[in-house]
Amino acid sequence: MAEIVLSQLNKHYGTAHHAVKDVNLTIADQEFVVLVGPSGCGKSTTLRMIAGLEDISTGEIRIGAQVVNRLPPKDRDVAMVFQNYALYQHMTVYDNLAFGLRNKKIDEAKIKSEIDRAAEILGLNELMRRKPKQLSGGQQQRVALGRCIVRRPKVFLFDEPLSNLDAKLRTLMRLEIKRLRTRIPTTSVFVTHDQVEAMTLGDRVVVMKDGNIQQVGTPLEVYSQPANKFVAGFIGAPSMNFISVTLRTGDGGPLFASAPGLDVAIPAAQAAALANWQGKELILGLRPEHLSVARADSGPAGGGSSDLQVIGQATVDVVEQLGVEIVLETRLGDLPLTLSRVEAKSPIKSGDSISVATSGEHLHFFDSETELAIR
Repeated sequence: MAEIVLSQLNKHYGTAHHAVKDVNLTIADQEFVVLVGPSGCGKSTTLRMIAGLEDISTGEIRIGAQVVNRLPPKDRDVAMVFQNYALYQHMTVYDNLAFGLRNKKIDEAKIKSEIDRAAEILGLNELMRRKPKQLSGGQQQRVALGRCIVRRPKVFLFDEPLSNLDAKLRTLMRLEIKRLRTRIPTTSVFVTHDQVEAMTLGDRVVVMKDGNIQQVGTPLEVYSQPANKFVAGFIGAPSMNFISVTLRTGDGGPLFASAPGLDVAIPAAQAAALANWQGKELILGLRPEHLSVARADSGPAGGGSSDLQVIGQATVDVVEQLGVEIVLETRLGDLPLTLSRVEAKSPIKSGDSISVATSGEHLHFFDSETELAIR
């Protein structure tokens, strides 16, 4: 078993900087967990403490049945893939893959067997005689992965391994890692600032900010049920729209979220949870992909769900053509509002006035003081 348990984990740099704050996290055997957040949130520091590359200020790290707080990195049975690949430039690919095993005095025949296995998995067979400077970025990253595979560790640790690659290579390497995951189901911790990597790779996603864990859940959970405004804004692209609204009761009883230029009817099921906030200011969250361009006279253009409602008139500022869709940057009164997944062939242009619609099931509300989600 290679379960990882972090208990009340803290990291202080002197008295001025508290980088990781009371982190509690259990990563199951063979689970792939992604730590995601902006720069400086503590995700890489947490990973380096697991690896033994950073000392723990307080708390405990357990890998399997063993507390590893005081173990040196070489005794933790973990393998790490770094952002800069960390390959030996004067060695061939074969020797890079063999280096760690030779340090352990493993028999050369066994080393060759392990290298052949890794090379087959990662498609490195034709590269064995080359040196790193003769490889592309993607090939170097595969060698770095191979160096981990040959060791057969309890835990794989990935520290932003794709950030130096271009967009196309990042996509290809994500697929390589997904394939590797199915062939070698090892407990893995992956650090990234890219929420697309987090959503596509992780069994669970750990969202961090300022050294604290904000939410732990499956990719779908953190997307559809964000714990707070920060998670809601960080997960999803384009980012969620946030609007300060006041709750009011309409004629006949329905509850509305209102702001200048905006009026949204709240479904009865959700209104019950908001009953105590009537007359108070809240934050309404609307994902760009859940907003539609509607015909002012007949509801949403192109049909769709019967519960779609027009929520206001917006003026288009910027049209971003992405080929498969367009993204609209608009203003609804004085409120900036982003819409995505608009039909790519839509004739909408800058300066147009459009009706904006959404579905009641896609409304998110947050307390304006604590920024916690209201459910």
